[in-house]
Amino acid sequence: MITVHHLENSRSQRVLWMLEELGLPYEVRRYARDKATMLAPPELRAVHPLGKSPVIVDDEAPAGLATVAETGAIVEYLTAKASGRLGPPEAVAEAMRYRYFLHYAEGSLMPPLLVKLVLGRVPLFGRGAQKRIQPMIDVHLDFVESELAQRPWFAGESFTGADIMMSFPLEAARDRGGLDSGRPATAAWLDTIHARPAYRAALQRGGPYRYA
Repeated sequence: MITVHHLENSRSQRVLWMLEELGLPYEVRRYARDKATMLAPPELRAVHPLGKSPVIVDDEAPAGLATVAETGAIVEYLTAKASGRLGPPEAVAEAMRYRYFLHYAEGSLMPPLLVKLVLGRVPLFGRGAQKRIQPMIDVHLDFVESELAQRPWFAGESFTGADIMMSFPLEAARDRGGLDSGRPATAAWLDTIHARPAYRAALQRGGPYRYA
């Protein structure tokens, strides 16, 4: 059985969705954020030294390999566990796009969105600095829009783990990063993933999630 250590309103929602899509059995241990700092609770450090979420523990894995952290690493682990389902497509170009967006989600797209979130909590100075960050975010959103205008999913014609990885930063972008109906392909993609039965099932398992 896989246990997902799930922090509310966090990247770990993607892991629940991935597990639902793959039909793998799992249980959820929920953690609430500190209401003053919005940080993860210290209890998560008992699971992983960094005290971050998501973390999964697979009791079927060999000793020393049971705990997996970082969303991208978890997606790749679950893909391998499910015999390659939702992994890279066979076509070379699609496989390359799969790998690119699997890493782009957290490596390039998420950082400026996180900076904008942090600046939004800084009085006076933060508001002005946010205006400098938005053009950087817009470059990414225009790029994403151009990609989704060409194909239904990030890798190509098929839904993959790359789409799951891209969901959280784009949901965050719609919440605070300027993503709206002015980028119709991206907005339609978000509506499509939110309608998937596995996505809805993951919401029921994970509890309240502000970005859906």
